Amino acid sequence: MTEIIKPKKLIETSIPLDAINIESAREKSIRHGHPSTLHLWWARRPLAAARAVLFCQMVNDPGWNNPNPTPQQIGMYANQRKKLFRIIREMVKWENSDNERILKEARNEIWKSWVETCEANKDHPEASTLFDPDVLPAGHDPFAGGGAIPLEMQRLGLTAYASDLNPVAVMINKAMIEIPPKCAGHAPINPGSKKISSSWKGCTGLAEDIKYYGNWMREEAFKRIGHLYPKVKITEEMTKDRPDLLPYVGQELTVIAWVWARTVKSPNPAFANIDVPLVNSFTISVKQKTWVEPVIRDGNSGYDFVVRTQGEPTLKEGTVGRKGGVCIMSGSSMDLPYIRSEAQAGRMGERLMAVVCEGSKGRIYLSPDAENGVLLPENFDVWKSTLELPKKHRDFKPPIYGMVSFGDIFSRRQLVALSTFSDLIPEVIHKISTDSKGTVDKEYALGLATYLAFVLDKCADYWSSVCTWISTGETIRNTFGRQAIAMSWGYAETNPFSDSTGNWMAMVDWVWKVVERLPGNESGYACQADAQKQTISQNKIISMDPPYYDVVMFGDISDFFYVWMRRSLRSLYPNLFETIATPKEEEIIASSHRFGSKENASKEFMNMMSKALTNIANLSHPAFPVTIYYAFKQAETKEEGTVSTGWETFLDAVMRSGFAITGTWPMRTERGSRMNAQDSNSLASAIILVCRKREANAPKITRKEFIKELNIRLPQDLNLMTGVEFDDKIDFKVSAVDLAQAAIGPGMAIYSKYSGILEANGSTMSVHDALLLINKVLSAYLDKDDNELDADTKFCKSWFEQNGWNEGKYGEAEVLATAKGTSISGLQEAGVLQSGRGNVRLLRFTEYPDNWDPETDSRLPVWEALHHLVKAHQEGGDAKAGRLFSQIERMSQSINLLATRLYQICEQKGWAEDARYYNELTASWQNIEERPGGDAKIAREPSKKKEVGQKTLEGFSIPLTLPFTLGTLKKPDEK
Repeated sequence: MTEIIKPKKLIETSIPLDAINIESAREKSIRHGHPSTLHLWWARRPLAAARAVLFCQMVNDPGWNNPNPTPQQIGMYANQRKKLFRIIREMVKWENSDNERILKEARNEIWKSWVETCEANKDHPEASTLFDPDVLPAGHDPFAGGGAIPLEMQRLGLTAYASDLNPVAVMINKAMIEIPPKCAGHAPINPGSKKISSSWKGCTGLAEDIKYYGNWMREEAFKRIGHLYPKVKITEEMTKDRPDLLPYVGQELTVIAWVWARTVKSPNPAFANIDVPLVNSFTISVKQKTWVEPVIRDGNSGYDFVVRTQGEPTLKEGTVGRKGGVCIMSGSSMDLPYIRSEAQAGRMGERLMAVVCEGSKGRIYLSPDAENGVLLPENFDVWKSTLELPKKHRDFKPPIYGMVSFGDIFSRRQLVALSTFSDLIPEVIHKISTDSKGTVDKEYALGLATYLAFVLDKCADYWSSVCTWISTGETIRNTFGRQAIAMSWGYAETNPFSDSTGNWMAMVDWVWKVVERLPGNESGYACQADAQKQTISQNKIISMDPPYYDVVMFGDISDFFYVWMRRSLRSLYPNLFETIATPKEEEIIASSHRFGSKENASKEFMNMMSKALTNIANLSHPAFPVTIYYAFKQAETKEEGTVSTGWETFLDAVMRSGFAITGTWPMRTERGSRMNAQDSNSLASAIILVCRKREANAPKITRKEFIKELNIRLPQDLNLMTGVEFDDKIDFKVSAVDLAQAAIGPGMAIYSKYSGILEANGSTMSVHDALLLINKVLSAYLDKDDNELDADTKFCKSWFEQNGWNEGKYGEAEVLATAKGTSISGLQEAGVLQSGRGNVRLLRFTEYPDNWDPETDSRLPVWEALHHLVKAHQEGGDAKAGRLFSQIERMSQSINLLATRLYQICEQKGWAEDARYYNELTASWQNIEERPGGDAKIAREPSKKKEVGQKTLEGFSIPLTLPFTLGTLKKPDEK
């Protein structure tokens, strides 16, 4: 039978990783109009990364069908690749997301490759089914989640299919790829729209209707519950000790938020009838130096909260912390077990601490009183979810404090507001029909109602009783400040009808601004499906972002939104919202609380993921590789290299499914900063695995043969990863932080192409052991140029690996210095080492002199040059580092290599702060080289000043455009 010809794709050879990473990181700061703001989902991939990966996955690598190219053809293919790189570099920019000229150029390249593939397979028996040159295969993401990948499939001209087990994810994908094409070009149907425009491109008409009917819902809701959110009138009496309130006397101010403190009964019997506050900080505005003072009443009968703006606080800290609290009435301590027992017994209450209003020049903070501490009538109709929160779960803390259901994490007034707006969603459909006189398309009305339900979900994120007031930014922190439902000692309650933080119309704005930019250029389909059983992937281009072992418990955490979404949309999507909660049994996640132990969780994850990947491997279009995102936690890099239970288990599942890895690319897909540095769930980066189905007749090899091939192939692939020439400048594609992860790809590519690696005892080598071998080769690779380093740098590197910046014995240092061909006195002369009292230590870059000039330094090792560059970068960023770089440019290759190796050492040792310095330098390398004042790539004459151990060739200079490869020699006067 004729075999299918499978052209090698661009993603299996080279991609402009630097541009993709830069735009992916930049994209995280883009808010209004970005699809990620349509509805919260966890661990989203940046659109730039998804777009680039898909393009490179579909476009053939130039010269794929020429196994023995001539030098001239190699040059031609290189130029063709540069053209593709240029398209990618333009395409990934956020500003070009809807640039039709650039997108059309990208689509043309995709079609060109597809036609080329069809031509190569025209004689295949299944050509009519698999290779129709007039029909581009559709794309599918079987773990669609937040919808970034299906959206970019659609943007690049594919019919997009998205499936997920989770109904919330399915709804997000419907809103991203299914509804927009059905509503594209539709004029708005609201009564006021005809005066605005007569031409409605894309989904701009739908966006106008979201804005209009969102405002209608606000007005209707205000009629029903507006009295529960009264304004506050400023009186003369309130200005006592508050001169800042004088300009507002007689005015009624709109309340932005109410700041509440949780309370428990005092543990002291003398005050057992008093509910004492649990407050972690009484400061409510750092900028305005405003705080809340708890004032004890006469006779110790209780206390009152008073907002202060003058003087100094009586209590410098709050009344509760991680170890417990203190009673403000008696000073008695309250440990956490006591507080928790009170809460679980139903004796945790709440008390209004401050009222935040909108003034003419900023926030106004008021003390609470009977008028602004509004309570709801007991007989007010309130809907409350009874779905229980997971117990004994690391990501759910409220149950420990008696909040056992999803409904319990909302206050009574918050529940009334959310229920009222939820009830208005079905009414919108009736109003739409009335406004359009019954002519509106059913799909259009359904889509409009769906987006308004998304507004409600966004409000729920800001209207729960675990939202807190941020005293530095004077705003509300939402429920999901991180990927968990945390417990808060106090909370900030939003006014839905204000014009400030967390209000209803602000959330309407977030939604319509996304909708008006959605492409809607191709058909899209989103449905609920189990990845282990689905058949949607049949003959489709697959790119996916599966769950990451135990990082995010999507099913558990998304129930927060599901209960509200189900209440709002169940009548419109009955099949999708049949169940009380999101499906959990088939969810592919290593959940210890669900499976009883870590061992069982790992086993279940392996079995389910293997089954899903096997299914996908068998169904996907045979002419295209499958791309898989795997996101790392920073903690997954250990002493022995990049290994972890989750990573190993995932790779093992990939191997078991019958996939072979043909490429990997590290991408910086997550935020550069984290809400909490100790948050173990914060993801650091993602590896893109490029996979093809392993050949059925793949042989087995021995451990010895595997190591031999690893030592030959892996360094070659790392050379390509670390640097490539592009438009006469070095394009460093892999920064220090990613190299350890990037090395896994080519290493596992060797491992995975065989049906097994046989150990000496006849057993099959495990993924864990393969990873350890890969990391050993990586370390050897990074150390391979040690012989080219000067003696001083060799010593410093070895000493640093053993001792870091700590002191060590002089005798040990002297032995090492002798072995490396240097001396302690010479290292002191170089300015990199301090010696005294029988000890020595390396100097930190912060101890290096400020007035250093490399041109007058008589002894300049690479180590010293690197750390002066680090110092300049930390003090003055790329600009200052760039100015220094121009003076030490001839050492750039060695400096970059050393920084990369030191980063890896720091990561393995757990020296996070030092690792950051080296990574920031290598990540900014291209910007540093492109400093003002000249091109860093122009070949220079050899300097008359000689660095320690550096060699030059008589009459020649070596341009540093191809790191890790032989440069081209040319006369200094040649152009």
